Amino acid sequence: MAVEATTGVELVDLEETSLRELNRRLHELAADDPQPRRWRVVNSNGAHAVACGLNAPVEVEVAGHVGYYCAGMNQRATVRISGNAGTGVAENMMSGIVVVDGNASQSAGSSGRGGLLVVHGDAGARCGISMKGVDIVVRGSIGHLSAFMAQRGSLVVCGDAGEALGDSIYETHVYVRGEVAGLGADCVEKELRAHHRAELRSLLDQAGFDDVDPGGFRRYGSARTLYSFRIDNAGAY
Repeated sequence: MAVEATTGVELVDLEETSLRELNRRLHELAADDPQPRRWRVVNSNGAHAVACGLNAPVEVEVAGHVGYYCAGMNQRATVRISGNAGTGVAENMMSGIVVVDGNASQSAGSSGRGGLLVVHGDAGARCGISMKGVDIVVRGSIGHLSAFMAQRGSLVVCGDAGEALGDSIYETHVYVRGEVAGLGADCVEKELRAHHRAELRSLLDQAGFDDVDPGGFRRYGSARTLYSFRIDNAGAY
């Protein structure tokens, strides 16, 4: 490990330092006054579980591609991946910001309870499944079964969405600018009202997508027919 003298950034080379050692040091940072506050990880080479379980207001840049569950269970930290991310990036994140400069594989932001996940490229299948308060903004397109059983938070997609979008959705707001291949059970298109446009504009700005016009989006949400079991709706379960 070394400190880049010109920037005050803690530099970690995963060809010289083990991933276990990196995560141990990040976990041991003081929750309120962590030192150092800025980290840069190089030679990640698709490693799994990079910068997981952080609970301090630090900035971590991963300069390269990562494998499964990068920045999972994140709290308070800002994690930026300057590459592509594998399955489950920002899975179960609680707060903070996770940014993927490239593409994300399936289950991005799954079960997230808070914070913001930004994907500059595309996200694969099951993006935002079982969301519980996280906000997800994707500049590209998303795959099938995204927002499956999503409960709270917002999913913003500037591109297209795959089949079965919002299947069994609860109260998550889903905004899509492109084409939707198909809606899942109990998911319907809804009116895009003024307060939804304001929410959408805020999320796009937070993601750094201030060039994207919120007027071109459509909103999707729950028809609320599956909240309680009714025999007439049995075929939809």
